Amino acid sequence: KQGAFITLIARDENKLLQTKKEIEKNCVNDKQVVLCISVDVSKDYEQVENVLKQAQEKLGPVDMLVNCAGTSVTGKFEDIEVNSFERLMAVNYLGSVYPSRAVIATMKERRMGRIVFVSSQAGQLGLFGYTAYSPTKFALRGLAEALQMEVKPYNIYVTVAYPPDTDTPGFAEESKTKPLETKLISETSSVCQAEQVARVIVKDAIQGNFNSSVGSDGYMLSILTSGMSPVTSITEGLQQVVCMGIFRIVGLFYLGSFDSIVRRCMMQREKSESADKTE
Repeated sequence: KQGAFITLIARDENKLLQTKKEIEKNCVNDKQVVLCISVDVSKDYEQVENVLKQAQEKLGPVDMLVNCAGTSVTGKFEDIEVNSFERLMAVNYLGSVYPSRAVIATMKERRMGRIVFVSSQAGQLGLFGYTAYSPTKFALRGLAEALQMEVKPYNIYVTVAYPPDTDTPGFAEESKTKPLETKLISETSSVCQAEQVARVIVKDAIQGNFNSSVGSDGYMLSILTSGMSPVTSITEGLQQVVCMGIFRIVGLFYLGSFDSIVRRCMMQREKSESADKTE
């Protein structure tokens, strides 16, 4: 809607074409082009590099790269298949490393660019059921912080987005296998609409904000987990300093509530197992 040329990279050709048609309906002029390329961004770096090179030859250099490839597996640590840990790290982490690595040299030459990493609120705090998923999203922050320090002198800005539970097909699929504890913890906050989250991410990326959060819970988490992450303005830094203490108190109440949910579920499960044995 802001006149950009779009390149979509994903595996499923049918979904790519559907998305292409949806995006084309929102084009603001006849010159805009929507290009689709079918490739798995998590498997072969050279292939990713080649398709991005082709895209830049057709549409010009990348001004903004949005890394949003991701998948999720939920379950207790001991119940999750070992290969799921490897697969999630490949998709959620390397699936962002490879495209970013492929465009960074051109961005440095032009001394401009934006790179977005879509993490998750589960990349700000570890929760029951997310032992495979959370570490991959935490990893994106480490990558983003180190990369931002390298590229800032070149006028390139990195944004890490931490969306909450968002109403998408992926979230619906994940919800089918969530442990009870994870479901109850998730229900303590509302589910956001994808369009709302996308608007916030685009706005923050254009402005060059390092952190991108949605809603009051997201704002509080960003303050609580700011640590040594970059700030966009003095005002943002002052907000973190002033709010950190009170938000920590609120956060401790949340953690206590989550621990209570886990204990309650365990007691109910043990009671149910004991009753089954008695019968």
